[in-house]
Amino acid sequence: MKPSKQILGLIGRNVGYSWSPLIHNTACDLLGLPYVYTIFDIAKPELLEDALRGARALGIAGLNVTIPYKKDVVPLLDELTEDATLIQAVNTIVNTGGKLVGHNTDIEGFATPLLPFLSRIEGNPVCIFGSGGASLAAIEAFRRFFRPSVIHLFVRDIFKALFMLEPYPHKERVSVCLLNDLYSGKNHTREHFRNCSVVVNATPIGTRGRAGDEASCIVPLEENLLHNRQIVYDMVYNPLQTPLLAAAGQAGAETLSGIEMLLGQAALAFALWTGASMPTDAVRSRLLRHISKPAGTSDDLQ
Repeated sequence: MKPSKQILGLIGRNVGYSWSPLIHNTACDLLGLPYVYTIFDIAKPELLEDALRGARALGIAGLNVTIPYKKDVVPLLDELTEDATLIQAVNTIVNTGGKLVGHNTDIEGFATPLLPFLSRIEGNPVCIFGSGGASLAAIEAFRRFFRPSVIHLFVRDIFKALFMLEPYPHKERVSVCLLNDLYSGKNHTREHFRNCSVVVNATPIGTRGRAGDEASCIVPLEENLLHNRQIVYDMVYNPLQTPLLAAAGQAGAETLSGIEMLLGQAALAFALWTGASMPTDAVRSRLLRHISKPAGTSDDLQ
């Protein structure tokens, strides 16, 4: 008799585009593990508490958390790990006998694909677009692993950014800049941007299937701000070639797809839930093969 399968899943809003089910279900199939991963689309934050109560009651083994709930889930959990506490954002929940523990695997997952560029980053400015949990994970990853001279944080709402940074113990490393100033050229923001060794998009701008975002680029392209001495890293992973990465490639910059962060944080979450190491190379191959197939084409695990 086969063991019953345990449930894993992703909670977020409008996240039907996610490749996380493909990643985790592929890994479980390849390793013969009794888990199945699905999506729980939660329409509004007021429903989060009920959702987590249901996870406890139903014995859901683990959850990923994505936009826009990484910070909203924090007060609803029983315990936080050190990284989750540090940036007050959770992207992975482990359920142990009804006790929900919040982890953050985004910090290390973000850092992993940048490590080959360490010598180009140390001591130089970097910049991040966004004021959510993903941007704070990137800030902490830069501080911990790369030691840049300054982290410029480009945001639409300065008050939201300051509120996000308030509990963060290393906020003195961050210089907050208004995105509108980058577009208008005010307050030396364009000079700051051009001097950055790494440009990170930690917003949903450029995501396929998100109304108003799909064809957009977070950087004002008409100003020719991107150049060939930069590394441009887009956390958006669907599509592989976002408007930002396409523009960066044309400017001669190094580009990093959000697929690598997605796989990095997923492998860490997978190990927390199952105790097993994700076969990342095989999963990446399967994922890229799936992405490259025309719509409607059947796929398998071979």
